[in-house]
Amino acid sequence: MRPRLLVVGDVIDDIVVRPLRAIRTDADTDAEIANRPGGSAANAASWMAAAGGDVRFRGRVAAADVERHAAALRAVGVDAMLDGDEEVPTGTIVLIVEGNHRTMLTQRGANARLSYDHVDDAELRETAIVHATGYGLDGHADAYGRMVARAHAFGARVSLNPGSAGTVEDLGLPTMLAALDATDILIANLDEGRVLTGRYAPEEVAAALAERCPTIALTMGEHGSIVGSAGALARVPSQRTELVDPTGAGDSFGAGFLVGLADGLAPAAAAEQGARMAARAVAQVGARPRGAA
Repeated sequence: MRPRLLVVGDVIDDIVVRPLRAIRTDADTDAEIANRPGGSAANAASWMAAAGGDVRFRGRVAAADVERHAAALRAVGVDAMLDGDEEVPTGTIVLIVEGNHRTMLTQRGANARLSYDHVDDAELRETAIVHATGYGLDGHADAYGRMVARAHAFGARVSLNPGSAGTVEDLGLPTMLAALDATDILIANLDEGRVLTGRYAPEEVAAALAERCPTIALTMGEHGSIVGSAGALARVPSQRTELVDPTGAGDSFGAGFLVGLADGLAPAAAAEQGARMAARAVAQVGARPRGAA
């Protein structure tokens, strides 16, 4: 049996908008619009399954949407465990995609009510790596610390993706750094890394992050990634591909990276697998593997 990965966090209804011309204020703008299942954590779980991982996902949606979102995750090979909320809607994001740039308008909805305390010991006992995102820390940082302690007691490692530089700023640097100090594996992009460290040069950012977490992956888009541990960092190139939609690039890289680590690969080899998954992700519209509906 392959090592199991457990992903805990956000699941979202994405409305992906690709304007076909410059957006005009107070007027119509032609655009391509698609509805897709999303959420950083759920996207990562989907790409982990696409990379061959044995993946379970725990999240929270509106009660009426439990089966729809569970079916979408099952369709790509994820064992979905979704709590239904009777009071608030499923989270929704409107993503305006313009080349390499994305503007995201977010309603967290039921995601805001998901606590890491909802993860029970039986799940952690079966898990090699638990993955979470910074979005879930808002209001639940203490519960994250408790989950990490329980995971460590069962021999599992914990991975964290900060989510975005804006998320780090919104949470507050002390809260995010406290979470990092408890975390085993950090997957961050360069903007996030700069906010977390106060450094600018990628090598300096990576080195500073590696002083806090045993294993790090610093992603830099088309410039590849820097991965490894303190004193043993390596650059890994990106995979060339046509850019259609950058949404989900970081989640797909992290997914391939974590599946590789769970399978015993060294960080650089795991990052090569992550780069392949990211190349697949950005060559399509939407943040999950084809087949998710």
